[in-house]
Amino acid sequence: MNITIMGSGAFGFSIAMMLRKNGHKIKMWSHSEEQARDLQNGKLELIPGVKIPKNIVFTSNYGEALLDADIVFIMVAAKFVGNIAEGIKPFIKPEMHFCIGSKGIEQGSCKFVHQIFKDHIKTKNLSVISGPSFAIDVVNNEPIGFAIASESVKTRNVIIKALASDTIKLRPSTDIIGVELCGSIKNVIAVAAGMLEGLGYKESTRSFLIVESMHDIKELIKGLGGKKRTILSFAGIGDLLLTCTSVKSRNYSYGILLGQKDYDGAKQYLETTTVEGYYTLKSIYTLLRRKKIKMPVIDLIYKIVMKNEDPSLLVNFLITKK
Repeated sequence: MNITIMGSGAFGFSIAMMLRKNGHKIKMWSHSEEQARDLQNGKLELIPGVKIPKNIVFTSNYGEALLDADIVFIMVAAKFVGNIAEGIKPFIKPEMHFCIGSKGIEQGSCKFVHQIFKDHIKTKNLSVISGPSFAIDVVNNEPIGFAIASESVKTRNVIIKALASDTIKLRPSTDIIGVELCGSIKNVIAVAAGMLEGLGYKESTRSFLIVESMHDIKELIKGLGGKKRTILSFAGIGDLLLTCTSVKSRNYSYGILLGQKDYDGAKQYLETTTVEGYYTLKSIYTLLRRKKIKMPVIDLIYKIVMKNEDPSLLVNFLITKK
């Protein structure tokens, strides 16, 4: 099949490598002509130490990227999804299938990524993918599990057939909201887990946070119209465990700086690194208020991150939480 990856980040590249391994023809869209040219010529790396194959084609042109595409993966930061969807709209064909790997909730509108996409492109062939996966582990052929959610059985099956391999397993779901919410909010919980590390607490306390957060996320999924059992999926507990326990996670690393009260370091980290949990925290905090849903752990993380409350309040919260 002909498959297009919209975005040229590390995760999108790792998915491209897995699709290439399965024999598909891959194009990757980049935001600038210069970057696309440098990637094509091997002057840039997307994952340190991983050579970009010559037969992955890079372009900055929407029309070239979408030409003859059977599947389109959306792999840009959540804040760019609306612009990308509008840009590719003239080149969409009814038979194309879409898979969104972007994580987050849009600032201001508090919409999920698939909702933003559908505001611009009306299609039933839409899916979202999420699961515990660092890009470097994917390209190194570590066994990885993903949840793939869509209301279209055909689209789910097409994505599974294209991506599944001896190292990639995909579990189907119909719960788009649940999978997207889990994939977004886990970054916020990872910031809190990093705080505990920065405060000097051990694995037991971080596990405490993960379990308490699972219960809250489960109820939040239900409140937003999803399925509570999605918390037990690769997108749910799977991604929570990975993101909340590894220094490979940018959200976790940012949280460590906050826990150490290295506020200058945390500010600098935000300026030089994409910390999705920081931006998702703003959106999820607003969304909860609009929907009149209570989630005290989010309220507290918001106060610590945005209002410089003492990170040690997190431990007091866990102990006294009903």
